[in-house]
Amino acid sequence: MNPDRPTPTPPAPAHNDLDQRQLVRLLQDFHQLRRQREQAYEALARAHHVTLSKLALAAEYKDGDTGIHIVRIGALSAYLARLLGKPEAWCRDIELAAPMHDIGKIGIPDSILKKPGGLTAQEREIMQTHPLIGAQILGNTDVPVLAMAAEIALGHHERWDGTGYPRGLAGDAIPESARIVAVIDFIDALTMDRCYRKALSDAETLTMVQATRGSHFDPAIVDAAVAAFPRLAALRDAINRGEAGTQHPARPQAGDLPH
Repeated sequence: MNPDRPTPTPPAPAHNDLDQRQLVRLLQDFHQLRRQREQAYEALARAHHVTLSKLALAAEYKDGDTGIHIVRIGALSAYLARLLGKPEAWCRDIELAAPMHDIGKIGIPDSILKKPGGLTAQEREIMQTHPLIGAQILGNTDVPVLAMAAEIALGHHERWDGTGYPRGLAGDAIPESARIVAVIDFIDALTMDRCYRKALSDAETLTMVQATRGSHFDPAIVDAAVAAFPRLAALRDAINRGEAGTQHPARPQAGDLPH
């Protein structure tokens, strides 16, 4: 045997092609299972969101509203978020999450929720549990929209100066989503008829919003809302007429940007 002669390469096993085909099939099956799992997760998340949205609507009816309030809260919060430069996916999430901000009111007795006069200290204490109730209803989820809804429900009555409830958070410790919804909810509530007062005019509302800058609300968010107030009011009115809402998200105009 010649030691300098190269050793011949043994032929590849006949089943190599079969093994490769099996591997390709396994990969295809894996990707199909992954897609099916993602679709099932998305369907479950949608069903969860629809269920909680209906519960939020029930809370609005319980509070004596027609339900259009929560549509306005979603659309106006998303508009303000876009104005503040938030990513589009985040803006879509807050549009879906914001309407659930008062879902905890479903656990507040009607005798307190619909009381036409002022609340007693004990009644106010009960009323101020609704953010905690809402967070408990919405919490413990890995669905991003519902996680945001939980932080909004818990945080939208906190105040910039730390005098809010239920946790007494201040400044940037309050989630930004809750800070945005707090301003929009305040504006919208002032321009609605309530059982204990008539709606305020836009001019009166604007004055009150400016007076809360740096005490109740984030100054930057108030500045953005004040600068865009005519467009916010126009969007509100369009929603009330049934001409706009979550199906047609509004986009900020160049003139809305705060100077």
